[in-house]
Amino acid sequence: MSASKSSLAVLTLGALGVVYGDIGTSVLYALKVVFTEGGVPLTPDNIYGILSLVFWLISIVVSLKYVTLILRADNKGEGGLIAMLALASNAVRDRPHLRRVVLFIGIGGTAIFYGDGVITPAISVLSAVEGLELISPRLKSYVMPLSLVILFLLFYVQKKGTAGIGRLFGPICTVWFLAIGALGVPHIADHPEVLAAVSPHHALNFVLAHPGTTFLLLGALVLCVTGVEALYADMGHFGKQPIRLAWFTLVMPALLLNYFGQGAMLLYTPEHVSNPFYLMAPDWALIPLVMLATAATVIASQALLSAAFSVTKQAIQLGYLPRMVIRHTSVREAGQIYIPAVNWALFGAIVVAIALFKTSSNLATAYGIAVTTDMLITTTLTFFVIRYAWKLPLWLCLGATALFFLIDFLLLASNSLKFFEGGWFPVLIGIAMFTVMMTWKQGRKLLNDKVRADALDLPSFLEAVFISPPVRVEGTAVFLTTETGTVPNALLHNLKHNKVLHQHNLFVTVKSHEVPWIGLDKRVAIESLGHDCWQVTIHYGFKNDPDVPRALEQIRGRGCEFEPMNTSYFLSRDLVVPTIGGGMARWREKLFAQMHHNASGAADFLNLPNNAVVELGSKIEI
Repeated sequence: MSASKSSLAVLTLGALGVVYGDIGTSVLYALKVVFTEGGVPLTPDNIYGILSLVFWLISIVVSLKYVTLILRADNKGEGGLIAMLALASNAVRDRPHLRRVVLFIGIGGTAIFYGDGVITPAISVLSAVEGLELISPRLKSYVMPLSLVILFLLFYVQKKGTAGIGRLFGPICTVWFLAIGALGVPHIADHPEVLAAVSPHHALNFVLAHPGTTFLLLGALVLCVTGVEALYADMGHFGKQPIRLAWFTLVMPALLLNYFGQGAMLLYTPEHVSNPFYLMAPDWALIPLVMLATAATVIASQALLSAAFSVTKQAIQLGYLPRMVIRHTSVREAGQIYIPAVNWALFGAIVVAIALFKTSSNLATAYGIAVTTDMLITTTLTFFVIRYAWKLPLWLCLGATALFFLIDFLLLASNSLKFFEGGWFPVLIGIAMFTVMMTWKQGRKLLNDKVRADALDLPSFLEAVFISPPVRVEGTAVFLTTETGTVPNALLHNLKHNKVLHQHNLFVTVKSHEVPWIGLDKRVAIESLGHDCWQVTIHYGFKNDPDVPRALEQIRGRGCEFEPMNTSYFLSRDLVVPTIGGGMARWREKLFAQMHHNASGAADFLNLPNNAVVELGSKIEI
């Protein structure tokens, strides 16, 4: 029992560092943006109304929608938009048209997530370092350069892994939440009347008195709930109970104490609206607070970076992105990975974002569209899950998601008004990623259709070959094929040029499925084709790490003896040639061909030994 409690405590501490870094640092800029950018007069009624909206937005969106409902929609313990997409698409797999719509929506959400991945580190670190301006106005010119240096160091250390410094994330974030809660307590104690804002009638009165202003302010108020997608995305790492426990016992109370503390201060010192978070602190605490805030924002950025790596790996497994070099940075945690291409592409985009927008307030105008789009898509996919997978009544499904859909839609609509002020930036990133993902998916389908159309039937081919068999040489040959039952080009080239066949031949097809994990008991299927030849199918979920040699060790004792030291792996390295009148627009075919050419080798992706791989090329027109 004590061991179980200890494990729960460790997981809860870890969740504080990874799950809540983003939403925990929103106190740095959320109310500042609401009052300074929204142009709301700092009257007591307006302050009560804004605080009431903040309280109920956090309660409904975070506590009710994500912590209570969304965390229930796990895909074999895994969460995140990809996991939700897999759940929803499987739930409607017998409805092809609806399934295409679900996939389109889900991939759109995954694509715009990368826009969030650019804006979040930029706004978080900038908002923390901007505290230097309060120490001395002369330090203002150092804010941007210092922010870029901090971010560069963060991205640089990714290749070394975060296993070591990751142990500090939970304790630092615990100190952060205790500190921001403590900052608010004295101001609330001085003006306890601010607690009346908990009553929803203050929010309602503000909305009725200023309907147009309220709609405009939603674009800034959403900053209070940014980071909620991490709640769901990191469920597989920590589990539902630790995430819920961390939220209700520390994170939510600390956030509300801080927001209400800022509101209490603004009731009597409205001139502090220029930076209410830092101006709540006594002068002696300013420098330590800037340092702690910077550490917290770096952790928030790290959490989003890790999520970007994880989402990219899952998208590759599901066939929506080309293979990339994936490096594991921990021998214990399979989820700790590093993808160089994603890492430096995100950093480059962040540099552009900081150069374009310059301040956290300007970045806030670009922030909301990406976040609210993903929130709306999560709500939409949840409907398909609870309706078609859980088989709940239609009225209940509509009732459970209608309120959340309405809130998410209003938040997105409000943020869309800022499209030309900066909202275009994450949207542009999302459109670019969506184009890449759909082009790769459709291009792979065209390529596979072409290969399948030109392919020979494997059993029939082998029967013809063994009528007058070629010379057999010692060892085992593994031929990787995209389709079971077809002759791989590598085999044709090997017979044509080398005129030999190995003693044992394995025709291996690797299949990825729309589930996070596939256990070892279901990993490998083997079928004898005669003449010491076997058809082998290896199954992986989108969270599994492909490792073909390790998987093939399972065929021992099943009619085929696999000896790694005497095995050669034959791969077909296809050169894609775009043609006029193909299945895609000419520019998309050229894009696919370029991505196919630049994709990391299948040998590395499938963890094949470099000294045992033979690649034989061929040209394929699409």
